[in-house]
Amino acid sequence: MSELDATPQTRPAAAANPGEPLRQEYAAWQALLEAQPGLTQRFIEAQGGLLAEALAQREPSTQIRFMLPAAVRLTPAGPEQVVPAEFREQMAGGLIDRLTRANLGPVLRQRLAELEQSPNQAVAVSAGLLRHAAVRHMVGSLLPAGRSVRYARADDDEIASLPTGDAQPASALTAPEDAVAEGEAAGAAEGSRGELLVPFVPAARRFYLPQWVAFDDEGRLLVSTAAEAEARVGSMQRFLAILHAAIALAPYIVADEAYQQKRYGMLGQLVNQGRALARYQAGQIVATVRRRAAAQDLNRGLALSLPYFDDQELSLRTHYFEVIPAGRVMFVPAFVVRAAQAERAKVGQDTRLSHSTRRHLLETLQLLEAAFETQGGAGR
Repeated sequence: MSELDATPQTRPAAAANPGEPLRQEYAAWQALLEAQPGLTQRFIEAQGGLLAEALAQREPSTQIRFMLPAAVRLTPAGPEQVVPAEFREQMAGGLIDRLTRANLGPVLRQRLAELEQSPNQAVAVSAGLLRHAAVRHMVGSLLPAGRSVRYARADDDEIASLPTGDAQPASALTAPEDAVAEGEAAGAAEGSRGELLVPFVPAARRFYLPQWVAFDDEGRLLVSTAAEAEARVGSMQRFLAILHAAIALAPYIVADEAYQQKRYGMLGQLVNQGRALARYQAGQIVATVRRRAAAQDLNRGLALSLPYFDDQELSLRTHYFEVIPAGRVMFVPAFVVRAAQAERAKVGQDTRLSHSTRRHLLETLQLLEAAFETQGGAGR
C-alpha cells in the first residue's frame, strides 16, 4: 500500500518536469494580471468571475455577454494600450447555439481563442487575461477549500482513496445541532467540564470536505436517507466537474497549488464515497430480493441492475444481468449464486472498465453471491 501526499511540493522532481511549460505559462499570466493598474485588474477579475459562474451553472446557458477592459498593459513593465471601442463588448454564442442548445464551454473557448488571435495586441492580451481570471475564479472562489488530507491506494488502484492520519476536530465552538459529542466528555458526570463538541464524526473528518461525507469506514450511512447520500455524492461530482471545466478553459491551471490540492482531496473522497454508495445500494437490492422472495413474488423471473462506481467516468453505473428468465420458475437462492458467478467471469475479462473499477464490481458481485449462498445454505 503506497501513500500520496496532498502537498504538491513533496512530489519527485522527475514527475514535475513535464509540467514546467504549464507552470511558466501560469506564472506569466498571473504576473501580467497583477501588473495591471488596480481598476483594470478588478475589472478583469469581475468579468472573469462572470464567465466562471456562467460555466459552473448546473444548467449552463448557451450565450453570454462580457466586456474587455478599456486599456491593458501588454507586458508587466509596459505602458497601457487602448482596446478599440468596437471590441469592448463581446458575446459568446448566438441564435444557432441557442436553438441547438449548444454547451457554453466550447462556445466560450472558441470566442476567446478568436480574440487571442486578433492582430490587435491589446485585444489579444485582454482575452488572455479574462481567460486567466475566469479559471482562477473557478478554482479559488467557486469551490470551497478543505482539510489537509493524505490518501493511500487500495491494492493496485489507480486513484488513492483511503484516508490516512488522525481526524483532529476542526473546532470546539459549534452549536449542538451542528456537532457530535466525542471522547470521555460525552459521558461526563454533571458538574464536570461537559462535552467536547466537534462538527463532524471522526470518519468524516479524515476526508477533504467532511460536510459531504455520507458513509464511514465500515460503509454505514452517516446521513438520514440514501437520497441525501446521493445528493452528497452529486455535490462532489459537481466539484470535480468545475475543475474539469477550468482545465478545458486553460490547461495551465493545473500548475496552481490550490487546484492541485482541491483535485487531490476531492478525487479521493469521491471515489471512496461513490464506491460506498454503490455497495450500500447493492445491499438494499439484496434486502429487496430477499423480501420479495419471502413473499413468493419472484416466481416470474428476475433481472438485476447492480450499481458500481466507475472511477474513470467518476459516476455511478449499473451492471444489468438476468438471474431467472421470464416465466413461471420458482425462485431459489442458488439461481442468484450461479448468476453472480457467471457475471464475475464476464466482468473479469471486460477490458472496457479500468482495473480498479473492474475489481470494485467484482467485489460487489461477490457480496451478492455470498449473501444468497448463505441464505441457500440455511434453507437446506
